[in-house]
Amino acid sequence: MIAEIAAHRSVRHYRPDAVPQEVLDEILAAAVRASTVGNMQLYSIIVTTDPAMRRQLAPLHFNQPAATTAPLLLTFCADVNRFSRWCELRGAEPAYDNFCWFMNGVTDALLASQNASLEAEAHGLGICYLGTTLYNAGEIAALLRLPKGVIPVMTVSVGYPEELPPLTDRLPVEAVVHYETYRDYAPERLEALWHERETSEETRRLLEENGLPNLARIFTERRYVRDDNRAFSRKYFEELVALGFFNQ
Repeated sequence: MIAEIAAHRSVRHYRPDAVPQEVLDEILAAAVRASTVGNMQLYSIIVTTDPAMRRQLAPLHFNQPAATTAPLLLTFCADVNRFSRWCELRGAEPAYDNFCWFMNGVTDALLASQNASLEAEAHGLGICYLGTTLYNAGEIAALLRLPKGVIPVMTVSVGYPEELPPLTDRLPVEAVVHYETYRDYAPERLEALWHERETSEETRRLLEENGLPNLARIFTERRYVRDDNRAFSRKYFEELVALGFFNQ
């Protein structure tokens, strides 16, 4: 898997070719082998291949090409419903309808999604994580008929790439790794860590297109702005309550 990890890129345009069922089966088998809290597997995966369903999901992902051109969408959900129902069937009293177990479900779901993504890439497929799942979780939950105790946390689009985009840059390892204790970021260290990205040709082009003086302001004023952040945060929190993750 090391080659797939090093070569990962987000693919946003796919060929229309369907993912063969035997390949999909291997992707899903890899997903369920992921690490999981207490071996409880607090997640579910909704597989969407039907064109009509994909068309209904597309606007909930803002009609981005990664959603509209992909022949396969995998929606990973935090799911305490299945385990709770099994407990009740056995005369045990579950207590997983709360924020702590929502977080455990999110952890399980994202670990499974990464396994699935690596397996897909090992088969020559491309993938893209769709963060828009958080923005319209309630609408996606309704469309996919999710019961209480199940909420979408991430969608992965999968398909054969129309073309492979170049590798995107990453901060150096030392930017994110801390030994023994957290080492906070002094201004001079931040300057050094972001230097390569801020001086890249891509950043120069983005600054020119957006008429802004630095990359940070593209994030805060164009991509992820305060009002949207707060609105989507409130919306997702309301869905958590509606779907039963905040009982005391």
